[in-house]
Amino acid sequence: MALIDLANPTRFLAWSGRVLPWLAGTAALGLAAGLALAFLAPADYQQGDTVKIMYIHVPFAWLGMFGYAMMAASALGILVWRHPLADVAHKAAAPIGATFTFLCLVTGALWGRPMWGTYWVWDARLTSVLVLLLLYLGLIALRAAVDDPGRAGRAAAVLTLVGVVNLPIVKFSVDWWNTLHQPASVFRMDGPTIAPSLLWPLLVCAFGFTALFLALHMLAMRTEILRRRVEVLEARAAAEATA
Repeated sequence: MALIDLANPTRFLAWSGRVLPWLAGTAALGLAAGLALAFLAPADYQQGDTVKIMYIHVPFAWLGMFGYAMMAASALGILVWRHPLADVAHKAAAPIGATFTFLCLVTGALWGRPMWGTYWVWDARLTSVLVLLLLYLGLIALRAAVDDPGRAGRAAAVLTLVGVVNLPIVKFSVDWWNTLHQPASVFRMDGPTIAPSLLWPLLVCAFGFTALFLALHMLAMRTEILRRRVEVLEARAAAEATA
């Protein structure tokens, strides 16, 4: 099916209804395999078993940024191409991205306490991820504050594109400033610096969490489309009753 066909909400509902069970199953299998590998992975020679928080913390961080990048692409769809489902995708992604970003901060604090001696420091990476969470919450609040859905969607799209500047700050903060976080160790020009026995469980967990994110997003989009259809039917029924 071509992407242009999925611009039709009815076709999207039909297509996603077929894909969603497979995507959910993939997420379940990926997470089961990834967490099993993480449990069996050796302890780090410096951090001991505490390093195993990495297997959920790092995917949460990646997907917090991925969710915002998805929203930025949807924002372009709203403002430039006026894609029929762009606003639906944008609205559906915000609560999911905010949840993953929040979990990133929580698991990072739990990892930081035994490693750094504190739950929180105002270094560049932590602060920029907190800003990312605030952007998510601000976008959710903006939509809730504006009564007209069209204006709310356009305003949220503009704010999303303004906030995109924070993504490279999150990514490269460890290279631009002195922070307690280590530099990138997976996606590097010279290859990963993590031992394969630790890297593979991380990648499998990341795959499982990514499938979970996509499944939740697809489910949220379906729910939003159906909610809007119910609103249209209720408004039509109210107008007919008034007439």
